Amino acid sequence: MDFIKKKKIKSWAKYYSGNYFLYKPKTVDEIKKILSENTKLIPSGGFRSYGDSAFSDNIISCRSYNKIIKFDKLTGVITAQAGTTLCEILSNVVPHGWFLGVSPGTKYTTLGGAIASDVHGKNHHKDGSISNYIEWIEIINNEGKIVRCSRNENKELFLWTVGGMGLTGVIIKVAFFLKPINTGWIVQELFVGKNISKTFEIFEQNINSTYLVAWIDCYAKGNNLGRSLVMTGEHAKKEEINLRNKFNTFEIPKKLKLKIPFFFPSFVLSNFSVKIFNYLNFLLGKLKKGRKIIDWDSFFYPLDKLLNWNKIYGYRGFVQFQCVIPLTNANNGISELLKCISQSKSSSFLAVLKRFGKQDSKFSFPMEGYSLALDFPINKQNLLLLDSLDEITIKYGGRFYLAKDSRVSRKTFERSDERIRSFKSFRRKKLSQRFNSCQSDRLGL
Repeated sequence: MDFIKKKKIKSWAKYYSGNYFLYKPKTVDEIKKILSENTKLIPSGGFRSYGDSAFSDNIISCRSYNKIIKFDKLTGVITAQAGTTLCEILSNVVPHGWFLGVSPGTKYTTLGGAIASDVHGKNHHKDGSISNYIEWIEIINNEGKIVRCSRNENKELFLWTVGGMGLTGVIIKVAFFLKPINTGWIVQELFVGKNISKTFEIFEQNINSTYLVAWIDCYAKGNNLGRSLVMTGEHAKKEEINLRNKFNTFEIPKKLKLKIPFFFPSFVLSNFSVKIFNYLNFLLGKLKKGRKIIDWDSFFYPLDKLLNWNKIYGYRGFVQFQCVIPLTNANNGISELLKCISQSKSSSFLAVLKRFGKQDSKFSFPMEGYSLALDFPINKQNLLLLDSLDEITIKYGGRFYLAKDSRVSRKTFERSDERIRSFKSFRRKKLSQRFNSCQSDRLGL
């Protein structure tokens, strides 16, 4: 086992950092040994979390515990260790005609991290979150025992673990179902929503699409408030790509991976520059509207081609705000959030809208409604704006995504989610306080 003495570690967003003990176990016995010798710790994967959810006095990095144990090419059931990245899984399963049932916006997250966050994707409105595809999870609990849990076995532990942000134990092994695909290509259709009301209309008209997502111009005002580029996607059939001889069924074009060499100065993402970028991006999107066939990597993971895109936000880093507003309040709630941003002097380089379906879970983020994700460079005015966005979210019955959170206050969090009491009660009665993160301390979990 590799052990690094206390050192400074930063979150992916560069906003949160601290000095922690970091362990890198390669076996279950090594994980158990760490548990027996420490009382305050949290498991971590690839350190792709935006905030402080993967930080504690002692951090167990499961990234080295990363083997694919079994892959049934006929049934699409795969068993893998928790430190395996989605990228490593995809490279093994796509050539055989399988794909992830649910995927977040990056393929570099680990399987354990994806389950602890109960990640969602562009298809939540139809397929829900990743927990819907899990057959079972093996977890090392606070007593150092390996427990297998699922929706049929040790169900309570399973339901609190998915979305539980690593606070129920160390996920070590997962068996989950894949989705069959005919090709490695996506038929994408691009629509233009001239304002937020039109955008919602496009979403609801395309609710039967497998994948559905929108990019929003946060700086549009008045009648153009919330103007968007809405994208739907379907896995392409063989006959659809056979018309283009340059396409192989599962192979995708090799793309140049770009690497940002340094932290960008603050003026690069100034309010003015981002406003211009959004305007040009919207105009370009209008020219490209309609159907086209693109590879799965470009459709699901556009930001991954910039290997360290977090440096674009400067050395001070950024914060991501992601909330979900229930369906009945979504139009008014999202509109007020966008109006608040457009009237401020703050700049959000990224603004993504998704439609969520119904969610049966104990502590997962999604609920039926609309989710808005925003990135803001760290500065005083942006942090003040985020406080305003928090209040609007609560006003309309929304809640916050812990996988992206780095700054919500305990008081605000408690007002946003009535399930907190039940989660704390489960932890108090069924678990010790061995598993704690800086985030759980901040939020009182």
